[in-house]
Amino acid sequence: MKEELNCSFCGRKKSETKILIAGIDAHICDQCIEQAHGILVEEMQDDELEAVAQELTLRKPVEMKSFLDDYVIGQEDAKKTLSVAVYNHYKRLVSVGAKDEEDEIDVQKSNIILVGRTGTGKTLLAQTIAKMLNVPFAIVDATVLTEAGYVGEDVESIISRLLQAADYDARKAERGILFIDEIDKIARKGDNPSITRDVSGEGVQQAMLKLLEGSKVNVAPQGGRKHPDQKFVEIDTRNILFVAGGAFDGIELHIKRRMNTAAIGYSSTNEERIDDENILQYIAPQDLKSFGLIPELIGRMPVLSHLDPLDKSALRRILVEPKNALMRQYKKLFAMDDVSFTYDESAIDFIVDKAMEFKLGARGLRSICEAMLMDAMFELPSEEGEKELHLTKDYAERKISQSSLRKLKAAS
Repeated sequence: MKEELNCSFCGRKKSETKILIAGIDAHICDQCIEQAHGILVEEMQDDELEAVAQELTLRKPVEMKSFLDDYVIGQEDAKKTLSVAVYNHYKRLVSVGAKDEEDEIDVQKSNIILVGRTGTGKTLLAQTIAKMLNVPFAIVDATVLTEAGYVGEDVESIISRLLQAADYDARKAERGILFIDEIDKIARKGDNPSITRDVSGEGVQQAMLKLLEGSKVNVAPQGGRKHPDQKFVEIDTRNILFVAGGAFDGIELHIKRRMNTAAIGYSSTNEERIDDENILQYIAPQDLKSFGLIPELIGRMPVLSHLDPLDKSALRRILVEPKNALMRQYKKLFAMDDVSFTYDESAIDFIVDKAMEFKLGARGLRSICEAMLMDAMFELPSEEGEKELHLTKDYAERKISQSSLRKLKAAS
């Protein structure tokens, strides 16, 4: 009688298995193959998490804020809030493999909303923290998004930007930071229902909910509309950190209305004096709801912070202090053409005064400097011999008066 074959791993007979695969000196059944595959997948996931932990340059919140201080002037509250939220988000990823198996607590991520006037540093904060962490970073504009099926970009297309920033490595993209700019532009247009669909407002907010909370979505690697013949990449958004920024122009009225209502009664005498110059510091989630963001979206972006408006002192420091200060940038640009660039303090004061006059924030500084130095950057590279440029107040005034910026005074 012929002896029945059995699995060399579990000992099951061939009749007890669906399939028994023969090797050189051994056999393996389908159940053992399935179990081995599960072990292999688990080990590979652990290796991926370990690789992410090694690539990620995670620092403590105090160290993060110190790094931000080198690049961003002021905005103490925003830097502290961002440092804590980012640290809590990424330490989840680093410690996943080492967690206690008896501990079933699932720590949720904390997406962030930054509210501040234009040119106060919302995008710079997110860019700088991504640079420090060594993770993929992408900026997307919420104004181009529409509901699926309408002219514009689908909400899922924002993930493709992060995939491109990660060199099409899906696992890297799943640990990146996505900055959604102009989030205030997709606010609900009004409380009254309309006969037309709000396809670029509330509809986009509804479509973003599953991305923010965490889901597996199929994205087109090159972006654009979805087509049946296009190859898709599956991305899990559970560990992507979403940072949204917006100017929320006019939200000050909602804040004032809420605070005036809250101050009615006997306790109002004990309320601290309201700072009308920086009303954004009192912002609360209910103000975002009044502005037009739906409660579900606000709930999925629980960390809320504001950016202070930039005063003269802050603008002056932005010009000369940070590692990427404008004056340092121009000095390096001129040095590439062997031009020695120096400046007077009075010229810096003039630039700051003009920036305050135009009310364009830190971006205004760049516009003014470009207008002032345009002629010098055009002519000096072609000159021979020793070249130098000394920026004085008189030189700055003369160049601004000759540029198109002189008309901004009337417009502002």
